[in-house]
Amino acid sequence: MSSTDIAATPSLDDLKIAVVGLGYVGLPLAVEFGRIRDVIGFDINQSRIDALRRGEDTTLETDAEEMAEAKHLSFSTDPADLAKCNLYIVTVPTPIDAHRRPDLTPLIKASETVGKVLKRGDIIVYESTVYPGATEEDCVPVLERFSGLTYNHDFFCGYSPERINPGDKEHRLPTIRKVTSGSTPKIATLVDSLYASIITAGTYKAETIRVAEAAKVIENTQRDLNIALINELAIIFNRMGIDTEAVLKAAGTKWNFLPFRPGLVGGHCIGVDPYYLTHKAEAMGYHPEVILAGRRINDGMGNYVAGQMVKGMLKRRIQVDGARVLVLGLTFKENCPDLRNTRVVDVIAELREYGIEVDVTDPLASPAEAEREYGIKLVSPKEGYYDGVIIAVPHDEFKRLDIKAVRNFGRRKAVVYDLKSIFLAEDSDLRL
Repeated sequence: MSSTDIAATPSLDDLKIAVVGLGYVGLPLAVEFGRIRDVIGFDINQSRIDALRRGEDTTLETDAEEMAEAKHLSFSTDPADLAKCNLYIVTVPTPIDAHRRPDLTPLIKASETVGKVLKRGDIIVYESTVYPGATEEDCVPVLERFSGLTYNHDFFCGYSPERINPGDKEHRLPTIRKVTSGSTPKIATLVDSLYASIITAGTYKAETIRVAEAAKVIENTQRDLNIALINELAIIFNRMGIDTEAVLKAAGTKWNFLPFRPGLVGGHCIGVDPYYLTHKAEAMGYHPEVILAGRRINDGMGNYVAGQMVKGMLKRRIQVDGARVLVLGLTFKENCPDLRNTRVVDVIAELREYGIEVDVTDPLASPAEAEREYGIKLVSPKEGYYDGVIIAVPHDEFKRLDIKAVRNFGRRKAVVYDLKSIFLAEDSDLRL
């Protein structure tokens, strides 16, 4: 075929969008585009679609009023409805498996679904976090196989990495600058113009899809390494009897000191994305030492926290075997209901290894999901019942408690471990 046979692509005004996957990333995107153009929000979870049609978002990223303002947005679980569209934005999860290897299953399944309805001139934009090369090496072959079409001749691709920060009501989709890219210069310009229509913070057009993929995966890898450094410093300072938070406040008076804090690193981004990069590096024969060292530190923090709690109890002559500990918070971060890859479960598991009975409470987490995913039953805490209390996740609801209310959950000698330093140093017994 000659170059003149290359499929014509739609103009910006003629784009009809399908957003495939309506989680933390996909729903805000569908809502913003749905304010100004036709959008189909697609998800395979019928209960999720039913809730969205009622104006209910369990992720708490949007509300009923915002969804009502998206007058051009409709929801569907029927793949046939996708055929009405000519631009597909894929926003499905990209987790890791039990061996910490990338699990592209949701991404491949979404590509199969789109491939079955793909037409000449259509464009597929991926937002899911992947290693550099995944869009063109893993997804495009699936699109070609299921559509019978040829990449960059019959259909085209783009990549625009998601930057949603779950639970953050200040930095939301329109106010976060967006990186864009396309498989040809023309497609790159079209994709960039599309996102520029909803992103008030502006866009940045990367040179290639692989550059955009790499930019995303190192954003969270850099953050992971910075937190790992602070976690290691916290371990060192604890051995020296120095309050880490006090050190960080003092160091923070320098203009270029980065304000990271120690803690459990979980979730579907920071605790996962570095493994995508290291997987690709090792596949190419390079063993990334610094990145994996940071991951080892952060993955080990749950055991460290549990060990510190046990030491604190022993110092107060509390019998550890059979003791009761209350954990405040189970989600992977504050003010967010997401339980995916939460590392609070590491603390709980390690405490139970010592024979400690652990109760967990979280006002934002789904009790059904907590039990289904981790076998943890969320409870209403009892006053005067526990030998220790761990403030694991600094939800605003916990911050509104005073230290007396927290101590009231415990017995007279109970140890309070303020993992995220929400109270003054003198008000708690342990801090990370």
